[in-house]
This record gives sequence, C-alpha cells and structure tokens, in this order.
Amino acid sequence: MLKIINKILTRIKAIRPSAGESQKRTDLTGLFKNPLFYFRWRKTAPKAQSIEPVPELSEGRKHKLSNFVKFFAMQKNNIFTKLRPAHNSGSFYFGLISIILFSAMYASCGSSANTGGLINSRIAFFNPFFNKSDNPTADILFSSHANAIPLETPDLKIMQDNTIGGVATPSVVSSKILGDVFGNNQNQKDVTDYTVQPGDTFQSIADANHISINTLLWANELTKSSTAKVGQDLIILPIDGIFHVVKSGDTMSAIASKYKASADYIISYNHLANQDDIYIGDILIVPGGVMPKVSSPIIINNQIPLADNFFIYPSQGIITQGLHYMNAVDLANKCGTPIYAAASGIVQRAVFNNAWNLGMGNYVTILHANGTVTYYGHFETVFVKPGDKVMVGDRIGLMGQTGKATGCHVHFQVMGAINPLAKYPVGKKISY
Repeated sequence: MLKIINKILTRIKAIRPSAGESQKRTDLTGLFKNPLFYFRWRKTAPKAQSIEPVPELSEGRKHKLSNFVKFFAMQKNNIFTKLRPAHNSGSFYFGLISIILFSAMYASCGSSANTGGLINSRIAFFNPFFNKSDNPTADILFSSHANAIPLETPDLKIMQDNTIGGVATPSVVSSKILGDVFGNNQNQKDVTDYTVQPGDTFQSIADANHISINTLLWANELTKSSTAKVGQDLIILPIDGIFHVVKSGDTMSAIASKYKASADYIISYNHLANQDDIYIGDILIVPGGVMPKVSSPIIINNQIPLADNFFIYPSQGIITQGLHYMNAVDLANKCGTPIYAAASGIVQRAVFNNAWNLGMGNYVTILHANGTVTYYGHFETVFVKPGDKVMVGDRIGLMGQTGKATGCHVHFQVMGAINPLAKYPVGKKISY
C-alpha cells in the first residue's frame, strides 16, 4: 500500500507546473496542478469573485493527466485482486456477519444512548424476561443495570478430587444477611474469651460485659467463693443464662425444663429450625437459664481418654490461638487450604450460608463412633452435607475467614475428648 501511495505522489509531482505558470493561473486549473490547491482556493477566495474561463490544457498536460488516471485505475484493480481471495473465503463472511450482529445487539442496549466514553458507559445485563413473562420490559433483550438483575456466576470448586461443584452466595439479600454483613450486634450472639487482668474481679468483669455474676460463674464452673487470678481465661456469654452441651438422649423440652427456661426462646436464640434440630455436641445458649441445684457439679465437657492417633490434624498451618472456648485451637493458613475430617464419622451439621452463626461463619460438625464430636469453623467452602459418612482424611471444605475471624484459619474444636492440637504452643507449625 505504501508503494502505491508513493507512486501516486510521484505522478502528482510530475504534472506540477513551473513557477511562471503558477503565477499566471488563479482559476480552477490549479486542481490539475496540485489536488490541494483547489481546496485552498475555495477557502480563501471571496464569495463574489468572478472566475475567468478555464483555458484549454496543452497536449502535454492532457497526456500526463491521462496517464495518471490510467495508472490509478490499474492500481485500484490490483488492490481488489489481492483482496478477492479473502473476500471469497468463509471466514470473511463469518467475521462480517459477527460484526453486524454485535453492532445490532449493542444498538439495542438500553444504556447505549447514554454512552459517553468509558466513564459514562454502563454494563448491559440480560433482561429478566427469561423467567418473568409479565415483565413490562420483556421485549427488550438487553437492558441497563438499573432495570435488570445480573445473572450470577457461581464459583467452581473441586470436591473429593473427582467432582466439580458450583458454589454461590445467597441471591436474595434479607435483613438478616445485611445484619451479618454489616455487623448488627443483635446477630453477633457469640461467646467470647477474656483473660483476667490485674485489678479485675468477677463482679467487675460481669458488669463490664453486661451479664450477671452468676452467668459468669456458671459458664466457667466456678463458685461464689472462687477468686479471680491474673492470667486466668474466662468464658463470657453474650446474655444472662447458661450454656448447655447436648448429649445423647437430650430433648429440647428436657433442656428447657432443666434450666427453667423457654424452649421457644432457646430455639430462636440459637437459630434452630425446630425443637428437633439438635445434635450431640451442639453448644446451646439458654437465655435466662438457671443452674439447677445438684449435689455434684455439672461437668460441661467431660473428656474421655483416646489413643494418641485417633485424631489426625484437620489441616496444615500455624497455631495462632491456643486452647479456648470450647476446647478449641485455631490453626491458620492461606484461604483455600484444604480441611480434612480428623476422624471417621457422620456429618451432623454443614452450615454454608456465609452468615455470622454465633461467630463461626460457615462450619461443619462430625459425630464420631466413640461419641466425640469435632467442630470446624470459618470455612470458605463446604464440601459435605448433613448425613454424609466421611472417612478420616476426607476433604470436607476449604479454609476461610467467615464469621468472627481476623484472618484465614480453622477453629478446630473437640467435644468429649482432648484436642490433639492443645499440646502445641502458639506459633507452632503443623504439617503432615
């Protein structure tokens, strides 16, 4: 193409007149001397200026002009001859049709009229007429963001090394979900830990957390004669009452009767579906509950002896928090690190709603053959469902940062036995 343009310019220079002829002619003959001369003349010439008759060109000029026209026509034919193979190929028509279709789709976009560059442009979404026939804008294939619901694309996760599953967050945003996202204190009904500081008393600690001193003593298996010791770890309930660890044979009505509390209040406070939605190892907060008067103290988490190799490590990482409520250890690693079943058993709960869930976020509980229960919290993704039978080492989810978590980790808790991670100090690296 550059060679063709150079030849054209060479031809134009060849027919350019001498300086003497250029001064004599100020009419339209300048078009043949220099193609740009005509447009400059039209721009600068007065509107009322009369035009002198165009004198006839000399034979030499006519010959050069004729040769130029023939040369240009020949070059034009050469160009179309080179383009003809692509013009006849199927890919040419496919590309042409694709451009036309995409242009038509963009023109039908409701936001195309408002496009003013990248700053003012908006993204087009599929109109919800696909599933709503009564939609007033159902005749529009594309619509603006303000009038349409974007189609959600789920995250693809590999499950059990042989299956791909789609995982999506809740598509309907309710007031409960908004409260979980923005930190509504009414939904953050989590139990916390507190380390006694110099000058603390049980009464001052209870007052600072807006609970009764009996609630504090009951949660920590203390009596009124007990004294606070600096460095002592305490469990702080979020409300006056008591907490109960569900055992085999427990029913909701029996638990409510034991602690003189309302069964309906226990169900609603712990976000249970109904009175049958309890499993062995569940920790229930009993609002307004009172410790029964018995001759022997109630052991909240009775630990049975187990072989050292009964549990495996639930994951790899670094211990960031030692033993805390309830018999739990935090093991941190990057988000997405696999989490495995510490022992064989049956999945009791597999909660994957990205909600607060008493600070545990997405979590899983597994009941083992000896009656112990392992609890895994703060999942990014859960691979199991209630009722699934898992073997020791089965991957049950991926490490995350849901619920009350300042970083990616798993809250590994053991109910009914010694936590295998409890013997390691904070900062210890755990690996297989």
